[in-house]
Amino acid sequence: MGEKFEIPKDLLYSKEHEWVKVDGDIATQGITDIAQHILTDIVFVELPKVGAKVEQSKSFMVIESVKSVSDVNARVSGEIVEINEELTDNPAIINEDPYKNGWLVKIKMKDESKVENMLSSEDYGKHCEEAKH
Repeated sequence: MGEKFEIPKDLLYSKEHEWVKVDGDIATQGITDIAQHILTDIVFVELPKVGAKVEQSKSFMVIESVKSVSDVNARVSGEIVEINEELTDNPAIINEDPYKNGWLVKIKMKDESKVENMLSSEDYGKHCEEAKH
């Protein structure tokens, strides 16, 4: 890949560059370091409403950068229980810190077993190497 991207070991990943951290029946979701790099400077985030229902693999929000507008797909099905409201005023947090302060939403999962089809950090790293992002 040339550049070294951060891929924390304690998260699960999708091939579409989204990450999930599972804590009980709550899944915190964001986009990866590679995704924010591809998007470049993020200027707007359209967050869903708390209480909104999301379906695994379906788009539920939009991230806009100086380069493009991208849908973000839910990695689990369930209900939005918290959104990162700081992103409304400062979407660049995602560029600065995609794994900690730049998280997007917290979802109360309908079925915790559904995260099994996500990639480990190692498998995600291999996927990115092979795909060159």
